[in-house]
Amino acid sequence: QLQVLESGGGLVQAGESLRLTCTVSGLSELGLNFDDYAMGWFRQAPGKPREGVAAIYIGGSNPYYGDSVKGRFIISQDKAKNTVYLQMHSLKPEDTATYYCAAEEYLGYCPRTLGGYSVWGQGTQVTVSS
Repeated sequence: QLQVLESGGGLVQAGESLRLTCTVSGLSELGLNFDDYAMGWFRQAPGKPREGVAAIYIGGSNPYYGDSVKGRFIISQDKAKNTVYLQMHSLKPEDTATYYCAAEEYLGYCPRTLGGYSVWGQGTQVTVSS
């Protein structure tokens, strides 16, 4: 069974940085290749819908960023570790949310919405104080 696990959340002050980690497990057991996957980061603040933050095709493509995080967040990958990262800079109180990582087999495009992903992690909380 494919699983996604996020880590790295925490409490930071406005203006600080934080790096989230997302690791996919179960690929080798299922005979799957991390290169064949798209990975997305989403976030959900209390009372708000879950929104797309960033996405990347592991096999190689320009990453996608949501408008609210462009220029501040960077999505990257480590194929050897089946891991993607979300480096967050210049954090703002409005970035406070539970951050989720998701995986989906790449079908020619990198999904940017919730419906495009079938495997989700449990989320990691990021709180930015003012």
